[in-house]
Amino acid sequence: MTDLSSSDLAEIESQLKGKTLQIYWYMLRDPETSVGVREIQRSLGLSSPSVAAHHLEKLLSLGLVEKTVRGEYLLNQEIKVGVLKFFSRMGRFLVPRHLFYAIWLSTMFAIYIIVYNFVLYQPTGSVHNIAAILFGVVANMVLWIETVRLWREKPF
Repeated sequence: MTDLSSSDLAEIESQLKGKTLQIYWYMLRDPETSVGVREIQRSLGLSSPSVAAHHLEKLLSLGLVEKTVRGEYLLNQEIKVGVLKFFSRMGRFLVPRHLFYAIWLSTMFAIYIIVYNFVLYQPTGSVHNIAAILFGVVANMVLWIETVRLWREKPF
C-alpha cells in the first residue's frame, strides 16, 4: 500500500460513490480473491457486464485494484474514505465501529444493573442509582441507534 496525499484521498473519495463504491465494498469482503467482470455483474445485479467493467476500470484508475493477466481484478489497497471510515474488518465482514462500543457499554450496564442492584445491594430509589440507570439507558440507545444507522448506510 502506498501513502496517499490528502489531495489523492479527496479525489478517491469524490469518485468512490454509487456503483463504484458497491463494487469496492464487494471486493473488500474477500481482498485476497480476484473477481471477474461477470461475477461482479451477477453478484451485484448490474444491468450488463459493461457497467461492471466501467466501474472496475474506474477503481483501476484510482489505484485501488489491479488487473491480473487473466483479466480479473484484485484489490490493491484498502482505504478508509467516506462511509468506509466508520467500518472495521472482522474476517470477511465489515461492521460498524460503533458496534464494539455498543456491546461494551451494554455489557457494562448489564453488569451494573445485576451486580449493584441485585447482588451487592437491594434496589433503591437513590438519586445516584436513578441517574446511573438513566445515563446507561440513554447512552446505550444512542450507540445502538448509531450502529444500526451506519449498518443501513453500507453500500449493499
